[in-house]
Amino acid sequence: MMKRCYYEILEIARAAPVDEIKKSYRKMAMQYHPDRNPGDKEAEEKFKEAAEAYEVLSDQEKRSVYDRYGHEGLNGIGFKGFSGFDDIFSSFGDIFENIFGLNGGGRQQRSGKRSGADLRYDLEISLEDAALGKTTDVTIKKPVTCQACQGQGTAPGTSPTTCSRCRGRGQVTQSSGFFSISVVCPQCQGRGSVIQSPCPSCLGGGKTAASKTLQLKIPPGVETGTRMRLRGEGEAGIWAALMVIFMCLLPCGSMSFLSEVATTYTAGCQFPFVQAALGAKIEVKTLHGAEKIKIPKGTQSGHVFRLKGMGIPNLGESGCGDQIIEAQVVVPTNLNKKQEKLLGEFAKACGEG
Repeated sequence: MMKRCYYEILEIARAAPVDEIKKSYRKMAMQYHPDRNPGDKEAEEKFKEAAEAYEVLSDQEKRSVYDRYGHEGLNGIGFKGFSGFDDIFSSFGDIFENIFGLNGGGRQQRSGKRSGADLRYDLEISLEDAALGKTTDVTIKKPVTCQACQGQGTAPGTSPTTCSRCRGRGQVTQSSGFFSISVVCPQCQGRGSVIQSPCPSCLGGGKTAASKTLQLKIPPGVETGTRMRLRGEGEAGIWAALMVIFMCLLPCGSMSFLSEVATTYTAGCQFPFVQAALGAKIEVKTLHGAEKIKIPKGTQSGHVFRLKGMGIPNLGESGCGDQIIEAQVVVPTNLNKKQEKLLGEFAKACGEG
């Protein structure tokens, strides 16, 4: 597929200054960022397009090549396009710091330390807990700073040495024909230094795995896909990363919920055909406890009873939705002789015998 023009993607003129390029990209990043559009593939592709366009047009050398030779010129100097979500925050840290408050979004420091990555934890909860809220403990495993080397990654008594390839700059220059461009040093990965004697505890990574128990206060009204963000509980690093808790509702079990519309829930309620014919008062289960409802004479399967305010609470608001009870009349099976005789007499009385 032919690539679109970078100026067209960012909706700017070819003579646009750097400030205008950054402003346009900031707007598009806020609009199409995957965290703001979960599951939206179209938004994700637009975000990648905008990021790639900004990476080129905000760099004087790349922009000059693109203006003169287009996408083919960029291919000639080894530009591969969108760098991927793992690298984007380090490339555009100043923008994401302002947009999302990520404190530089993972920028690498000359010391070799990086910001910690956000972590995800999927928490399965019952419908009742989701509806009524609950305080619960969860135990997570996450990377933490290695205590043996204090995150330096080096063995005791040793220190990182200056990278011989980039001489501590973290970048090297690659040339292709008449063009040259600075890229991250492949030997030190941009740190400017290398570890000759790795720490035996973390093998040079500066982090080890550890378990931690967190107390979560689940608010009433959460649903599958609801996210809780715990700042500072993500991966260890120079910046406070997030632990994002994703809610996942378990099957409803004894309450046999059939459908969901906003905060209104529908449940099936079974009762004998005799009660359906003669009428009765029966007890049904709701999210808020047992409730009695009146079954009118002649109730048919599929009849709906609405219990006001007995459904799911509105997340972050007062009040609850409704609960709908759907009648399910039970036809008896395995009748004994006496029951068959009485039903036969009933049928004759109805003119059906």
